[in-house]
Order: sequence, then C-alpha cells, then structure tokens
Amino acid sequence: MDVAFTLNDFYGKLGLPIPENIGKDIGHFNVFNIAEYRTRLSKGEMRYDRRAYFKISLINGKNRAEYANKVIDIDNKALLFASPKIPYNYVPQDDEQSGYFCVFTESFLSKDKSGVILETLPIFHPGGYPVLSLSNDEYPEVEQLFVKMEKEISSDYPFKFDLIRAYVIELLHMGQKLHPVQPNEGGKNAAVRITDMFVELLERQFPINTPAQRLMLKTANDFAEQLAVHPNHLNKVLKETTGNTTTEIIHSRIVEEAKLLLNGTDWNISEISYSLGFEEVAHFSNFFKKRADQSPLKFRSAVKI
Repeated sequence: MDVAFTLNDFYGKLGLPIPENIGKDIGHFNVFNIAEYRTRLSKGEMRYDRRAYFKISLINGKNRAEYANKVIDIDNKALLFASPKIPYNYVPQDDEQSGYFCVFTESFLSKDKSGVILETLPIFHPGGYPVLSLSNDEYPEVEQLFVKMEKEISSDYPFKFDLIRAYVIELLHMGQKLHPVQPNEGGKNAAVRITDMFVELLERQFPINTPAQRLMLKTANDFAEQLAVHPNHLNKVLKETTGNTTTEIIHSRIVEEAKLLLNGTDWNISEISYSLGFEEVAHFSNFFKKRADQSPLKFRSAVKI
C-alpha cells in the first residue's frame, strides 16, 4: 500500500525523537543545518517516495534530484522545493555538502494570514521545476533567512512561529522569482525511469494483507498525478516500454491480487472488493468476470475443488 514518508520516518532517519514542543498546536515546523546532520542523512539512500510534509532545502554542493521523468543535476548552489504531492529522490553526489533545510506541514503555514495556498504555487505544482539555481550573490540572502529561522526556533519569543512563518513566506516568494534548473534531456532513459517508478508505485500497494487495507492508486490519473506527468504521456511511455496501456497494467495487477485473495483467504467477496478499491461489490464482480471469464464466486469454487 502506498504510504507517504512521514515526519516520524524523517526523524527516525535522523535518529531523533519528534520534538513535542515545536509547533505542536499550530502544525509542525523545524529547521536543520545540513553540515550538522549530513552523516545521518547519508545513511541509506532515500527511496523514491512521497513525503507527508513540505520541505525547502538550501543546497551547496553537487547533487542529483529525480522527479519521475526529470533528472536534475545540481552543480553548486540551489533551492529545492518538495511537496507531499510529488514523489522524488534526492541523491548527494559528493561529500562537500552544506546549507540548510526546513520541514513543515500545511497546517503550520495555514495559520498565516497572507492567503498563500501552497499547492497553487508553481514551485509546488506537479510537472513544474522545483529546483532553482542561486547565484553567488543570491545564496547569502537566502541563507540569512534560514539562519534567522534557526535562531528564532530556539528563542523564548512568544510569537516566534509567527515570525518564522513570515520568513517561510519570504522564502517562497524568493523562490518564485528564481530561474529553475532545467532537467536533463531524457529520451529513452526518461521513459525507462517513468516505467520503473510507475511499477514501484503499483507494486508498493501489494500484497493486501488485511480487509482493512485498501488500494489507493487505482486509475491512470492517480498514477500520473503521483508521478507528476500528464496521463497521456504516462500512457504513451508505458505503451512503448511494456506494450500495454496504463489501465491494462493496473487492471491486470488488480485481477492478479484478486485471484490470490480469493484463493488464499477466507475473506468474503465484499471484503475483497473493498480492499481492492471498489465501492460496490457488483462493480468488482463485473470487473473480475470481464477479465477472468468467470465470477469471483465461481473462481473461488473452482479453486477449492
């Protein structure tokens, strides 16, 4: 089942407990110095995943960011914006890493009165370019905002989170003005990357272990949104690389899982139908019969004989 990389996972990777007093009643926010946590962050490559939080990173070093069909090489100084909607993988390419990053939940910024809606900003939009280059003159200006956030979060000022929100808003607007780092030209490599990531997202949902577990990504649009590509482009790529459409691959895998559940569990048809993402048992029965040439009950009975 597709589960986002949570704040618990994030702090676990750093070997730290989640601070109970950092934005507890107003959403979560925290800021980190990359140099201080570089060794812990480099332990075990972060898999291609969605995060259940927003992240803004000030990068100084050689890195590679992977977003579905985009591979973005960062040679020096850049800002990287990550949202819960877009899975990505971020891989340092050398040991000379410095800078800062902050993590925050949408509820933290929603307390701001500026009216900024994170998901509407181009830097967080699926299909956009969330890595922004910084000149030698721009880097200190952005760095100063992170230094202020780091100083403020450990202060006793009662309105410090209001001030930090203002810094984050300023950071977002600075990012909007910057030039995006263009992705590498992909061609065949991009097609292979999209296919591999599609398959990973699909297979991560299986096996279905309990009737309460439910398939969350069920349609071509679901996967296209997660991969930050257009559904037509995803379909074209999969057709080229596998010979099958997006829908054909998804449906084939659901039927395969349905057969395993019918054969290997005592769950009733309603439970299996629900776990595979169908709202109505009749819809599941028609779906299965169309692709297996028999109803779920007949398939189960035939297997038991």
